[in-house]
Amino acid sequence: METTRLVIVAVGGQGNLLASKVLGEAALISGVPVRMSEIHGMAQRGGVVESAIVFGDATSSIISDGEADILLGFEPAETLRAIKRCSKKTMVITNTATLPPFTVGIGKGAYPEVAEIKRLLAAKTAGLVAFDAMKLAREAGSPMSVNIVLLGALIQTGALGFTKENVVEAIRRRTKSSFLEKNLVAFELGIEAAKTR
Repeated sequence: METTRLVIVAVGGQGNLLASKVLGEAALISGVPVRMSEIHGMAQRGGVVESAIVFGDATSSIISDGEADILLGFEPAETLRAIKRCSKKTMVITNTATLPPFTVGIGKGAYPEVAEIKRLLAAKTAGLVAFDAMKLAREAGSPMSVNIVLLGALIQTGALGFTKENVVEAIRRRTKSSFLEKNLVAFELGIEAAKTR
């Protein structure tokens, strides 16, 4: 089976790990071999959290620089920071809603313009899907559903080859019951957003 390498980057608290678990579950439901690894930065303090997921025949979950087939970013500056993982063949899906680090808040740093982030990402990769996933998560009823909005966009691209039904089943299995309905709405909103990008 052909190998697909996915890197997910987020800020602590954005639900990167749940997104990884949903995709891993969807792979198992779909009969696709999957290997996963995670890097936890200062996640509880808003640090970067990164997941590497390799679908298909592979012996390792390590994704070296330039090897990612897909980069899924929950925060635009973190997406840009991970650009070294990409090549001209990489598809990028990113949230455009920002979560500037505390250094920006205290005047010790500058946050890049989102338009410039998008320009740089588009110039260095095969394709870019960029939209405000936070707005859609709020529309779904929970700002915590940004991760599921972005999974909807990812599935809509067809890059993983998973059916919508298998991912919905994975969401049902991996989401707490109190968040399930909102997450299912968020997933649909992400699918619709990716159709127009």
